[in-house]
Amino acid sequence: MVSARGRIFYWLLRAQAIATRSNATLEERRRALLGGARYLPMPHAVDVDRTRVGKMAAEWLSPVGTVDNPTILYLHGGAYTMGSCTTHRALASRVAIASQARVLLPEFRLAPEHAFPASLEDAVASYRWLLERSSADNIAVMGDSSGGGLAVAAMVKARDEGLPLPAAIVCLSPWTDLEMKGESILTRAQVDPICSLEESRFHAELYVGTSNPRAGLASPVHANLSGLPALLVQVGDREILLSDSIRLAARAREDGVDVELQVWDGMWHVWQLFAGYVPEAQQAIDYIGGFVRKHEDSA
Repeated sequence: MVSARGRIFYWLLRAQAIATRSNATLEERRRALLGGARYLPMPHAVDVDRTRVGKMAAEWLSPVGTVDNPTILYLHGGAYTMGSCTTHRALASRVAIASQARVLLPEFRLAPEHAFPASLEDAVASYRWLLERSSADNIAVMGDSSGGGLAVAAMVKARDEGLPLPAAIVCLSPWTDLEMKGESILTRAQVDPICSLEESRFHAELYVGTSNPRAGLASPVHANLSGLPALLVQVGDREILLSDSIRLAARAREDGVDVELQVWDGMWHVWQLFAGYVPEAQQAIDYIGGFVRKHEDSA
């Protein structure tokens, strides 16, 4: 059963979505996402250290009082066109605490200034940077929304380049089909308070540019996923990208990947962002922490 706070936040988000202009420019959308981050409470038990990964700005998010932590590479969401350390610092910090892991949060290049495959190249470069500092079996790769799709695509590319693969991959409401062909695009259109088909197509076109949206490294639901490590997928049943998660999990199973798919009743796109308010958000993060620790310990 959905908590009272979960129900309240869902309807608040629905009301906000109805009031929001669908014809906002990309810059307006970027400012709105950045402004919304002010309301996401940052946990106190995390040290934030700025760093650089090649040319990318990045942050290390480390639980206070821990040493020799395992590591998570966190690839932020934002439809490949938005997002930064600021927008995802609170969520990534909560993941760090739950996993008792250091989280590396890089600011990869965004479209349309840098179209596909720029963000993919930056994600793999971030993973290579971590491999120079830690063994693969001490690393997990994680992302939300577009960052979830990017996490899978980056590990497919890492596999194809002969890199050792991480202990686990975690995807939160991953966007894995840039053609938007999943049935939930239509069946969940009236209940999704975050995403719409029109806005998703807008961002997909900016990201893909002249590339093929069916290419496996752009839409990993079409990729060969064989050889990837254990995969956890969390998705809400009130989001148009539900089918992206279901199809990704099915494809991964067909390719022999150990997959756990969790469909959360009454939840919306990347509800984990609201862990300071909604109990289901923190519950989902706590599960992620156990999943990461289990697979990094057993690697």
